[in-house]
Amino acid sequence: MFIIRRLFRQKPIPFPLPHTSSNPCFFYSKLRDHYAFESPPSISPSPEPKPRSNKPPKPRYKPPSSLDLADKKPRRSDLPFDFQYSYTETSPSVRPIGLREPKYSPFGPGRLDRKWTGVCAPAVDPKATSVEGMEDPKLEEKRRVMRENIQGEPLTGAERKALVEKCQKKKTNRQINIGRDGLTHNMLNDIYNHWKHAEAVRIKCLGVPTVDMKNVCTQLEDKTNGKIIHRHGGFLVLYRGRNYNPKKRPFIPLMLWRPHEPIYPRLIKTTIDGLSIDETKEMRKKGLAVPALTKLAKNGYYGSLVPMVRDAFLSCELVRIDCQGLEKSDYKKIGCKLRDLVPCILVTFEKEQIVVWRGKDYQPLDSGCYLTVRESFDDIDGNMNFVDDDDSDAGSQSGNNE
Repeated sequence: MFIIRRLFRQKPIPFPLPHTSSNPCFFYSKLRDHYAFESPPSISPSPEPKPRSNKPPKPRYKPPSSLDLADKKPRRSDLPFDFQYSYTETSPSVRPIGLREPKYSPFGPGRLDRKWTGVCAPAVDPKATSVEGMEDPKLEEKRRVMRENIQGEPLTGAERKALVEKCQKKKTNRQINIGRDGLTHNMLNDIYNHWKHAEAVRIKCLGVPTVDMKNVCTQLEDKTNGKIIHRHGGFLVLYRGRNYNPKKRPFIPLMLWRPHEPIYPRLIKTTIDGLSIDETKEMRKKGLAVPALTKLAKNGYYGSLVPMVRDAFLSCELVRIDCQGLEKSDYKKIGCKLRDLVPCILVTFEKEQIVVWRGKDYQPLDSGCYLTVRESFDDIDGNMNFVDDDDSDAGSQSGNNE
């Protein structure tokens, strides 16, 4: 009975009412007083919806696209040569056997009046559908006349020395780097941009193209109408010419992306010409066992590689070159250049090695197709001894000779 009386004496517990702005919570809460508690927005009254306006939404900003011609006509370039991605890594004597992608121009759709063949944009026939280019004597004559008009009278010895001195590393930081892709098409535009500020530009060449420096120098002079006035190893000084006018520079369309490489024939055959299958296997095994002629450094200067292989063939029929650390595509390109320049027969690329064979009827070449370490072009006195701080070993082979 006592317990029942205690229960009846207690005050009834009020039920909480919904919390609104007009009807606050009935029960006592310590959270609001002690902790400044605020009710979450989920239980607060929803605001009245704003009336919708009939004004159309503002369109989002869209940056201008380089592929949008906006009803513009395709640009025309009067440069008298075919446009390629790289002018030093593609050999016109080797034709591809197929393409890895459709013939889609890297300059963008409709931006250029030249037809992209999958390898190049020919200057002769804009409607060309064949990969093989067409030789036109008129283009060669036009190129020769244009070059003579720009170069003007040859430089004197004093003028050449002054220009080479201005291009030294201690004088200027302006430099163009030619790497593993060689002289690319967009580098032509970079060279003309440098010629706005100086009569000559310093060019540093490293990687695969330095195996054939003569080709690099030829392509630079041919595609830019300039003249190389000094070379030390992989460092070049390219002069623009006496009559060069920056305001009349040719129009060079830029490649917006790198095109896919076409499919070329295999470099290593299953059976070497003139040998049987067993003899080919034995030669590959023997080639991997011979001492390495040299070890190539990554992105080094390989200008002395061709004469080294030629000298080695005088005493040994097989030559091995250590290419550990190099990209697979790099030492394949090096092997392809050795095959054409030495000449020699490629045996294998296994274990990151280049093994070449001189062949049965090897005859050493008397006339070399490579350049010397240092060369001053058209210098009668031969006093061009300017060397950069980091050029002391530019003419030597990058790597460890064994």
